[in-house]
Amino acid sequence: MGAALEKSTHVRRALAAAWRRKGPIQRKWLLLAAAAAILLIAAVLVFRGRGRGRGEAAYLEAPVERRTIASTLTGSGTLLPANSYTVTTLVEGDILTADFEEGDLVEKDTVLYEIDSSDAANNIEKSQISLNQAQRNYEDAADSGNIKAAVSGTLFSLAVEVGDEVSPGQEIAVIRDSATMKLTVPFPADDAKGFYTGQAAEVLLDGSFETLEGTVCAVSGSDIVGTGNTVTRNVTVSVKNPGGLGVEQAASVTIGGVGCAASGTFTYQAESTVAASLSGTVAAVHAREGSSVSKGQTLVTLGGDALENSILSARDSLRNAELSMDSTQNQLDNYTITSPIEGTVVDKQYKSGDTVEGGKTLCTIYDLSYLEMTMDIDELDIGKVAVGQSVQITAEAAEGRTYTGVITKVSVLGTTSGGVTSYPATVRIEETEGLRPGMNVDAEIVLEQAENVLAVSVEAVSRGNLVLITEDSPSASGAEEREAPEGYVYVSVEAGVSDDSYAQILSGLQEGDTAAYIPSSGDSGMMVFGGMGGVPMGGGMPGGGPGDGMGGGPGR
Repeated sequence: MGAALEKSTHVRRALAAAWRRKGPIQRKWLLLAAAAAILLIAAVLVFRGRGRGRGEAAYLEAPVERRTIASTLTGSGTLLPANSYTVTTLVEGDILTADFEEGDLVEKDTVLYEIDSSDAANNIEKSQISLNQAQRNYEDAADSGNIKAAVSGTLFSLAVEVGDEVSPGQEIAVIRDSATMKLTVPFPADDAKGFYTGQAAEVLLDGSFETLEGTVCAVSGSDIVGTGNTVTRNVTVSVKNPGGLGVEQAASVTIGGVGCAASGTFTYQAESTVAASLSGTVAAVHAREGSSVSKGQTLVTLGGDALENSILSARDSLRNAELSMDSTQNQLDNYTITSPIEGTVVDKQYKSGDTVEGGKTLCTIYDLSYLEMTMDIDELDIGKVAVGQSVQITAEAAEGRTYTGVITKVSVLGTTSGGVTSYPATVRIEETEGLRPGMNVDAEIVLEQAENVLAVSVEAVSRGNLVLITEDSPSASGAEEREAPEGYVYVSVEAGVSDDSYAQILSGLQEGDTAAYIPSSGDSGMMVFGGMGGVPMGGGMPGGGPGDGMGGGPGR
């Protein structure tokens, strides 16, 4: 019974390693297999074999043959939607509209709820008024340091320079528009009544007797009674300055063949004295005497602490008004609730006519364009899992169907429980007919696969990659020089892909060979062995200790 007891230890250790590779459903069957295997060890001696020595062991013989081997990882999990969103409200009020039902497919930004917003609209109007006033105040403050031309014309004089201190009312500049001159003269009232704006006029300069063309630009509406009871009306004529006309020049005017009652002197089209409106220091001068300037053009810029403080204060007030407006506007937006995603409404808790409080859940939306699950991968296997790997999915609720998923994420953050660390891997399933969120599913990842390759039971490969074969096997000619049971020899092999039952043999064996080993159970070939890629050693399972044993026939 010594060999049987030794084999029992191997079985326990092998199942412990397999336990860590399986999902919850497979683990249930492993527990049953473990119990059955221990019971069956006692019957090992009934297997056909050619044992020798003390008769402690009997070997199961199996031919080396070709198989398809797949190394897999399994797990289980619960299906989740691609995305889900719980729609809540930040405001309270009466629900005016809720034109959707559970099960409806809604597009992104579809209006779900409209809540009465009359109070919020009033607040917005008040905020807008405050914002407009703050904007005007800031613009005035920012522009208060700029002294501008009131009219277009020639800068006749400039009374300040950079660095000068000015006070309110102080003259800064004089601007004259001399391109057009005006002349106001009296006409007999009866004649002047017939004149009109835009009428041609003839202007005769005193002294030079030069004649210029003019245009009536104004006719007085009131009469003037002069000496001798003469009645006149003033008429203003504009004349383009040919150059040289000044305010000291006198002239007479003839309109429609009627001469004026008296001559007059020219005035400028426009003349403006620019004065400072506040105190400050001249920071910049933007025009020179004699240059042409336009109405609204900045002539001088003032600076100083008082002016800067005034601008900053106005700017702060404007920003506060903007923030208040944004906040109020956002509050108004909160009264119209839209779908944040495209998806299916799975829960509707409020309808039209209901009164809702802030913070309440209104409905829930699922994006069912695909489903996801999470697999927990053992720390010993996490290095074999990568994004893009294919995953086979099955569900008891969809019996007889297999779905294909793909790994989209492998977490670097693991969780440890019972001394074992696992890492979550996210699996995406595109074809979801027959599946729903909340269903429990099993998943299998094919790590490696070899088709039509030489294979033996994993139990036949002992530590050091030795296989016990019959001495009449073709490969027995390359046997190791070590003692073996009667009728058998050991050969050294190179192993490749393996699964729970079989291991690929890359070299050392050939078709026609017969391998021998002590089986762990009558219906399972599962055994842990060392030195082969993809097959871990050691591990534990509930009720069992750490395992490091190997299958195969013991040497002597």
